[in-house]
Amino acid sequence: MTGAEDDIPLGESKTVTDFCYLLDKSKQLFNGLRDLPQYRHKQWQSYFGRTFDVYTKLWKFQQQHRQVLEYRHGLKRWQIGEVASKIGQLYYHYYLRTSETSYLNEAFSFYSAIRQRSYYYQVNKEDRPELVVKKLRYYARYIVVCLLLNKMDQVKVLVKELSEEIEDYTQRFNTEDQLEWNLVLQEVAAFVEADPVVVLNNENTVVIISNRLQEWGMPPLEQGMVVGQLTLADALIIGNCNNQVKFSELTIDMFRILQALEREPVNLATTTSKHGTLALTPCLPSQEPSEKPAKRENPHKYLLYKPTFSQLFTFLSASFKELPVNSVLLIYLSATGVFPTGCLDYEGPYDFGGVLTNTNRDVVNGETVQKRNHAQKEMHCLHPGDLFPFTRKPLFVIVDSSNSTAYKNFTNLFGQPLVCLLSPTVYPKSMQDQSQRGSLFTLFLYCPLLAFLSVCGLRSLRQGLWEKAEEFLCKVFRDIGQMITRSRAIDQAFLQFYGDEFLRLLLIRFVFCSATLRMHRLFQDSRSFPESYPQLPKQDTVESSFLRKHVLELAAMFDVQRLFWDGALDVNY
Repeated sequence: MTGAEDDIPLGESKTVTDFCYLLDKSKQLFNGLRDLPQYRHKQWQSYFGRTFDVYTKLWKFQQQHRQVLEYRHGLKRWQIGEVASKIGQLYYHYYLRTSETSYLNEAFSFYSAIRQRSYYYQVNKEDRPELVVKKLRYYARYIVVCLLLNKMDQVKVLVKELSEEIEDYTQRFNTEDQLEWNLVLQEVAAFVEADPVVVLNNENTVVIISNRLQEWGMPPLEQGMVVGQLTLADALIIGNCNNQVKFSELTIDMFRILQALEREPVNLATTTSKHGTLALTPCLPSQEPSEKPAKRENPHKYLLYKPTFSQLFTFLSASFKELPVNSVLLIYLSATGVFPTGCLDYEGPYDFGGVLTNTNRDVVNGETVQKRNHAQKEMHCLHPGDLFPFTRKPLFVIVDSSNSTAYKNFTNLFGQPLVCLLSPTVYPKSMQDQSQRGSLFTLFLYCPLLAFLSVCGLRSLRQGLWEKAEEFLCKVFRDIGQMITRSRAIDQAFLQFYGDEFLRLLLIRFVFCSATLRMHRLFQDSRSFPESYPQLPKQDTVESSFLRKHVLELAAMFDVQRLFWDGALDVNY
C-alpha cells in the first residue's frame, strides 16, 4: 500500500476495504463451485447466480475505482486479468451445465480481452513461477473455448504463444512440470489435426466447417408425416477409449457428438467503446431474458471422461430422475469393448459383455479388484442389463465400441420408446490406423460428408465442390426421412423419436452411414456394418435401391465410383 495509513482519505480507504471484501467473497464463492454436484439443477443454478452477482459487482467496482486501487492498494494488471479469467471460467462452466452456446461466446469475449489488453504481460517480469502458471492455465482454458467455437485459426495462434510461454517458463524456473505442459501442447496439436479431410478455398487456405445443427441442413417434417412429439432433454456423453486423441478431458469422439447435439451459436455480440476496444460487462445467467427464444434450448449434457461405474450410474440416475415429461434421455458410449468369458446355456443381459468403465477409483474393501472368477461378470463394465431400469422412460442409446453388438440384445420391458444405434465392431485394416483420430461411426453421425470422403481415401477438397456435395446431401437426407416415415415395416420407436430435430438428424445420418459402408468394397465383413435395436427394415432403408443410387451419385461427384458396388447382386449381405 502506498503512503502511510493515516494519510489515506476516508473515502479512498473505504474503496480499498470494499474491494477487498468483494475480492474475498468472489474467491470464496468460486472455490465453492468445485463442491457442487453437476446434477440437481435448482441447487447449483442459484449458487451460480450468487457467484455471478458478486463477480459482476467486483468487475464494475474495479473499473470505476481503478486509479484509487492501483495507487492505494497496489492493484496490478495481472490481478485484473485473474478476475476476468475467473468470469470466463464461470461462463464456460455455465455452458457445460446448460449447453447454451451463448455462454461460450461470453467466455470467449473475456478470454479474448485478457489477451488484447495484455493483462498478464507483466507476469513474466516477476520472479514468481506460480503467477506464470496462472498465465499458462489461462491459455489452456482459452484454447478449449476456441476449439468448441471452431475458431481454429485463433487456436493455432494461441498454441504458438503458449509454446513460447512454456519454453520461457521452463528455462527461467527449471520446474518439474515441463513434461506436463509439453503434453498439453501435443494434445491440442493432435486435436486440431484430427479431422481426416481439409476443405480448401481458392487461396489454398483451410476453410473451417461447423457441424452444429443449422436450420438449412435440417430435413423438414413434411405434411402428412406421423411422428412422435418427444423432445431430447438430456444427454450423457461418455468417453473411455484407450489412446484416442483428447484435450482437457474431452476425447475427439466426445467433442464431435457434443457438437452434433447443439445448434449453431449466434454470432459473438460484443459492445465496443469509442476507442474500438472490447467493453466487458458480465451478463448474469440468472437474469430472465426479455423475450423467450424462438427455438427451444439445446439438450442438457453431462460430459463424462473415463468415469467409474459408480460415477456413470450416479449421473444416469440423476438425469433419469430430472427428465421432464415427454422427454428423451440420450446415452452416448464411446468406449473400449468388454467381452464375455466362456459360454453359457442361458444368455441374459449380463452375458454379452458391454463397454469398459474406469477401474482406477473403484475399490472393494479398500483394494482394487484385479481378478475374478470366470463365472462372475466383469465388474468394471456397463452391461446392457445395467440400462434396463432406465428404459422406463424414452431412451435413445448410441454405442461406439468394439463390442457394440452386446447392446442389440435389449429387451423392451416397459413399452417405452427405445432405440440403440450400434457401431461396426470390425473395420478394414486400412481404416484401423485412423482410430486414434476418432471413430468412423461417430464421424458419420457428426459430419457425414467428412466421413464419406474419409472412407474414399480423400484428404482434401475444394470449397466449391464441398458446398455442392453438401447441397446434394440435403436432398439425400430429405429422401431418407421419407423412407423412414413412409415405411410400413419400421418399428414405431424410430417414428416416436423422429419428431425431435437432433434425433431425426442422427437417425438419418445413421441410415446414410449404413448404406455407404454396405456398398463400399473394403467393407466386406458383416461386422463392419452398423446395426440397430430394433432392426431397421433393410429394403426400405439401408438397402433401398433409391438410396444406393444416391450413394453412387455422391461418389461420382468425387470420381470414386470404383470404390463402391454398383449392382444389387454384387455383394452378399
